[in-house]
Amino acid sequence: MSTLPPRAGRRCHNAVNPLHSTLFFSPDLTAELGALGIDDARAAYFAARAAALGAVGAGAVTSTFYNFNHELVAQHVPAVWSVASPDAVLAARLRAADTTLRRLLGEEVIGSSDMAEAAGLALRAAGACTRHARPLYAAHADLPVPTEPHLAFWHAATLLREHRGDGHLAALLAAGLDPVEALVSHTATGKGMSPRWVQGTRGWHREDWDAASARLRARGLLDDEGSLTEAGTALRAELEETTDRLDAAPYEHLGADGVARLTDLARGFLFTAASAGAFPGDLIGKG
Repeated sequence: MSTLPPRAGRRCHNAVNPLHSTLFFSPDLTAELGALGIDDARAAYFAARAAALGAVGAGAVTSTFYNFNHELVAQHVPAVWSVASPDAVLAARLRAADTTLRRLLGEEVIGSSDMAEAAGLALRAAGACTRHARPLYAAHADLPVPTEPHLAFWHAATLLREHRGDGHLAALLAAGLDPVEALVSHTATGKGMSPRWVQGTRGWHREDWDAASARLRARGLLDDEGSLTEAGTALRAELEETTDRLDAAPYEHLGADGVARLTDLARGFLFTAASAGAFPGDLIGKG
């Protein structure tokens, strides 16, 4: 039985995870990977997120990323590893995280006691994550923890993100949602990436989106206007509850007070980062 308030772990994740994600919208990552010779944005994303797995092929990336078109992945993986090794990419990624966080948060926040406290709390939570059936988390858990607090916090955020993400994929499979159906139904909540962003970054086309929408309508999950039905809303809620359950361990380990404190600290960092332009303005929405 949980010792935490309802959805406390999810709220903490929603505060911490975007601080990890700032990297993938950052010109600093583009610059660092460009210096290695990786100048295609999609190749850069696949390399930066998959490097902890080693020089894997397209199948491993498609499997662990779930909602990308395999044909798109195969255009860049494993070819990207002939341009830069996974170790070189990991080092570049950490340099980019350092530059990005310093730029978005400022040196006062970077060097603050709040940042050191947040790093300690996030690492403590991540210490209760489990490796089995969680390939992206497990790969990142084998990486060394950076010594500087802001980078230790970013590393811990990565661990917590991938741990929850691996569990979420299991929930999607159990719900019978394929990669495009998962994207369409998430976008229909108004909280997912816009169709333009999805199709531009995940490699799907309008016909893929329309076909997935038709399948969801046939299951009674989507209405003719593209909004979730009552059954669709219930399914998405059940998905999040299942993901919460599979991701409970790190937050139960941290305890109610620790989770509340980490959430507050991360929200403060997130507000500062978002105010500094960390995320595209048209990233989220149904349009």
